[in-house]
Amino acid sequence: MMLLPMMVDVYDGNPDWQAFMASGIIIAVLSTGLLLAGRGRVVPFSSRLGFFLVNVLWATTSLAAALPFLLADVPVSFTDAVFEAVSGITTTGSTVLSGLDHMPRGLLLWRSLTQWLGGIGIIAMGIMLLPFLRVGGMQIYQLESSNRNEKPVERFATFGLWLIMLYVSFTIACALAYLGAGMTAFDAINHAMSTISTGGYSTHDASFGYFGNSGVLVVSIIFMLAGAMPFVALIRAIVQRDVRKALDPQIPILLALLVLLSALVTATALHAHAGEPLAMILHSTFNIVSVVTTTGYASTDYTQWGAQEVGLFLVATFLGGCAGSTSGGIKTYRIAILFQTVSAAVKELVYPNGIFAVRYDGLQVGAQVIRSITVFIGLFFAVLFVFSAALAATGLDLVTSVSGTLTALTNVGPGLGNVIGPAGNFSTLPDFAKWVLCAAMLLGRLEILTVAVLFSPIFWRR
Repeated sequence: MMLLPMMVDVYDGNPDWQAFMASGIIIAVLSTGLLLAGRGRVVPFSSRLGFFLVNVLWATTSLAAALPFLLADVPVSFTDAVFEAVSGITTTGSTVLSGLDHMPRGLLLWRSLTQWLGGIGIIAMGIMLLPFLRVGGMQIYQLESSNRNEKPVERFATFGLWLIMLYVSFTIACALAYLGAGMTAFDAINHAMSTISTGGYSTHDASFGYFGNSGVLVVSIIFMLAGAMPFVALIRAIVQRDVRKALDPQIPILLALLVLLSALVTATALHAHAGEPLAMILHSTFNIVSVVTTTGYASTDYTQWGAQEVGLFLVATFLGGCAGSTSGGIKTYRIAILFQTVSAAVKELVYPNGIFAVRYDGLQVGAQVIRSITVFIGLFFAVLFVFSAALAATGLDLVTSVSGTLTALTNVGPGLGNVIGPAGNFSTLPDFAKWVLCAAMLLGRLEILTVAVLFSPIFWRR
């Protein structure tokens, strides 16, 4: 992949092509050495190997992605290079770079590529591996089952091929739609990759505010939603040629939340600021969809709309898209199951002898899934509290500390306030704060429990 931005820089006559070539050589040498060192060794797969593999894979991939930022002719420190790479690979979209409008095209393409690669890796991990590791309730999306009707395809390899085809098709369709809406070819390609991956990196400092084009916003809304859909359900519908198979229960819940939040933001914004109603509806919907799907684009600085709107965007930051998508956040299926669990607990207080089942997609949810979800949510808020305190200890204000941690954990991108809000970036944060946020981004992307298990002494026992 590093060859692609290298060729762009060669075409543009930019010396940064050497940075991509050197990075590619370093990665090739290290990878070949590791392959030769492990040749002939067969390690049986186990849950412990799975946990270790996921953590090492995302950490080393982030370090590899940081190399071009370090070697290119852009003044960034090691901390900033790693931050930008982690943000890209985890599809968070927070950035420490400014002056994007005048940055070499090769580096801009590399940022988008990191998010595009991270996006397909996230889907594959969330559908193929995390369910078997029983992480955060993801086991309800387990592909292998004694009942063949519960599997979208017969083999993982086949499923992986369908996943790549669908992901690439969405990306191409998005790029063509952007092109038709008025973007240049380069902007269309870059924004297509960061839209489908719900990553949010842009080629302009003003993000989508640069374009001032309603058609571009509409296209983005459509494809941000596509990236937030459950890919396993979409593939099942294609393979089995039955549109009804795509009707995952997460989808109507997600759409209902988006409509509700967009309507509330529009109503409060129109009440506080006189403006063109259609424009307010479009910008409110665009920015809400961007935050809920954890894409992180911005068409305007919505933090200037008022305190009520900021509160609604704060709520939106928690939510996330569907499981099995590129989105981060708490995710829709967890919210649905948690709501039913709380409802059942309240009913049991009134009717102690009653039995109130929690159901999802017509099936009863097991106690293990409910426990995984409640543990995940408990850890989510514990990490949010501890990491926010760590950021505040560096001298950052409360809004920046809390929203910065939250946006990193949910992989949204922009935070709130004047420093890291939609109109700012993360460049002025202390280095320690950036490393804390890197850890938060990886924790959020790996569903927290996948990382937490490595800190348990029992994990390392033979």
